[in-house]
Amino acid sequence: MITVKSVKSLQYKISKLKANAHKIAFIPTMGALHAGHLSLVEAATKDGLVPVVSIFINPSQFNNKVDFKKYPRMVDQDTILLKNSGCKLLFLPSVKEVYPLNFDPRIEIDLEGLDELLEGVFRPGHFEGMLQVVKRLIDIVDPDFLYMGQKDFQQHTLVGHMIRKLHLNCKLVIGPTLREEDGLAMSSRNLRLTPEFRSKAPIIYQSLLYAKKNLKENNSSQIKAEASSMIQESGLKLEYFEIVDGYNLSLVTDPKNHEYIVACVACWAGDIRLIDNIVIKGPSF
Repeated sequence: MITVKSVKSLQYKISKLKANAHKIAFIPTMGALHAGHLSLVEAATKDGLVPVVSIFINPSQFNNKVDFKKYPRMVDQDTILLKNSGCKLLFLPSVKEVYPLNFDPRIEIDLEGLDELLEGVFRPGHFEGMLQVVKRLIDIVDPDFLYMGQKDFQQHTLVGHMIRKLHLNCKLVIGPTLREEDGLAMSSRNLRLTPEFRSKAPIIYQSLLYAKKNLKENNSSQIKAEASSMIQESGLKLEYFEIVDGYNLSLVTDPKNHEYIVACVACWAGDIRLIDNIVIKGPSF
């Protein structure tokens, strides 16, 4: 595995790969890697692509400066994991490398309200920063494929929307959410959970499974209320539990009117915010 820190060096390496007819799969991360990230690298390799991974903790994605400062940074450990997983190129840029002086990262596209629901209600500006950095990294790497995980459902929905609207020359590939043995979705933030809240956190997945099993015609409000109660009674602080259309994130009232349905949840385990989702109806990842 080759590690580069400058845009110029990365683009030179990628140009050599493309000149030899290799296809590039790009996996953007913020580090603190776990098996979910590594599964994307392994999937890209299995698909016959050259995996390129970035580790860049993007400050514009954080609404809370304290959260940004506390975000786990473990580059040495991440580097070893990536090397062992089959990554070919690791990009470790500085903020100045990604956002050089006088660079304007703004993206002028209509998000059609996709950024105003679910996470957008509680994290204003988050998706703007996320889309800006993903677009910037796509421009730098120029990949043939972009690999992302299902766990950040609204995020990859918006990225897919951006790719279509801007006619970007890469295909989005979604990998399934990987989970711990007790069902908790793997996340870099799990490292910061106290033992008490780590023991409570599996209720998140249990509530999603409950919704998937019990959602029927015209009972979405009831299922939402019951799943929400499961989380609240466990001692976690619920922000939202919503059952939405997987294409446009609109709320589902009658499941028979939707081809693609996803249950999405966000809650606080102490001072750690966790999100998760499950596909109830439609394409699985």
